[in-house]
Amino acid sequence: MKSLDRRIWKHPILQFKRERKIKFYFEGREIEAYEGESIAAALYAIGVDVFSWSIKLNRNRGAFCMIGKCSSCFMKINGTSNTRTCIEPVRDGIIVERQRGLPEIPSVNIGSSVNEEEIKTDLLVIGGGPAGLKAALTAAEYGLKVVLVNEHFKLGGQLVKQTHKFFGSKELFGGLRGFQIAEMLTSKIKENRNIRALVQTVAYGIFRDGWIGLASKDKLYRVKADNIIIATGASEQYLAFPGNDLPGVMGAGGAQTLMNEYGILPGEEVLVVGSGNVGLIVSYQLLQAGARVKAILEIMPKIGGWFVHAAKVRRYGIPILTRHTIKEVIGRERVEKAVIVEVDEKFKPIPGSEREVPCNLVLLAIGLTPDNRLFAQAGAIMKWIPELGGLVPLRTRNLETSIRGLYIAGDASGVEEATTAMIEGEIAALSTVIRSLNQPSEAIERREKLLEFLWQEYRQSPLLSRARIGKIKATISEEEMEELRRKTSIEEVI
Repeated sequence: MKSLDRRIWKHPILQFKRERKIKFYFEGREIEAYEGESIAAALYAIGVDVFSWSIKLNRNRGAFCMIGKCSSCFMKINGTSNTRTCIEPVRDGIIVERQRGLPEIPSVNIGSSVNEEEIKTDLLVIGGGPAGLKAALTAAEYGLKVVLVNEHFKLGGQLVKQTHKFFGSKELFGGLRGFQIAEMLTSKIKENRNIRALVQTVAYGIFRDGWIGLASKDKLYRVKADNIIIATGASEQYLAFPGNDLPGVMGAGGAQTLMNEYGILPGEEVLVVGSGNVGLIVSYQLLQAGARVKAILEIMPKIGGWFVHAAKVRRYGIPILTRHTIKEVIGRERVEKAVIVEVDEKFKPIPGSEREVPCNLVLLAIGLTPDNRLFAQAGAIMKWIPELGGLVPLRTRNLETSIRGLYIAGDASGVEEATTAMIEGEIAALSTVIRSLNQPSEAIERREKLLEFLWQEYRQSPLLSRARIGKIKATISEEEMEELRRKTSIEEVI
């Protein structure tokens, strides 16, 4: 096993406030970490990049998303299999083991009592990212009792790893960096007496009798909520090519989590696939962290991100290769090099154009897919919309889905970016306020102003044209929604 220190100690923007040292045990070896780190991050920091092995072929598997959306970091913690180590905090004395083959089924003492709690609340917000945080704060401002649920042990979602400055007005957090916005919103959440935040808690079901099931490590919750906002975000898309399962093939967001949240360098020599805003921004952030970016690949004839982000990386000499893609990754135990290839007008590889790029990290920045699982489980009417990243629930202009009282906000509604996520979170929350408090005029006026700004100003930017088209396809009138409800006989759950 390799042993090194990948932690970043000097950074031009970030100051990593590492807490007290923690000691835990990894396969018989004592590991030093820092309070506030995830287990996966702490292991990656010392050079452990093989997190598991494939069940059938026994091939090495490494970290991918680092936000709890995939299964690449499953390990056994204190005897409990399939624990997502990327959202599990380090703790003194815990025993961590990698898994081989099928995990063990945990034994259950049927006679033991289960710690349960019943909660009744005005609003349940599922998801602690930008949309969820803004929704919870907005509803609480009007006096609603809010329960906020988050799978991670930290609030903030993708904001905590965004180091670039936001554009726009002061009201839209213009001039602030993403992690600063996360800190500000999280602080307000903790101070608000109308909000109860449940971290490391999973919403596992919305049921037709009106109850919502939540589960934390040591407690089950049965929640009855007058309104629900689902703001579960999105997961990174994968790409099929030989070698894509090797440690060192990672989602761009996973690398951002390591770099910007935990201060850990994800790799020294990097190839980035995808030139959207995420690919461009993460490339610049890699430079800031001390990595060398070999190239950014883009299969389309033009870059997909904003010019301002592309200009930054070009100034540092990083080539953006349009009409190029990755053909395969080569390596015995982990990524050692990648083969890239030029494509023609039909996106077919051009024979003879292949070339090798030595690297130890390949980042996939090829888009996100909305996390729609709870909507589908609850029975919401869904539609496949490519511009939004896949299957999403239909919704009204006020962000109510086909299930009355169930609202949507943020990337779960279709992938855009953090600013629109926060605006949607506020709109959804105002809709619940209007529904709960019998049409308060101030909330109605505020919601209408936000809707007008979002649709008539913000989304009119050519840079948001694809998302705007997708949102139009997903949004139907109140009358159309009522007709769909009648035709599909969807029962109300709230």
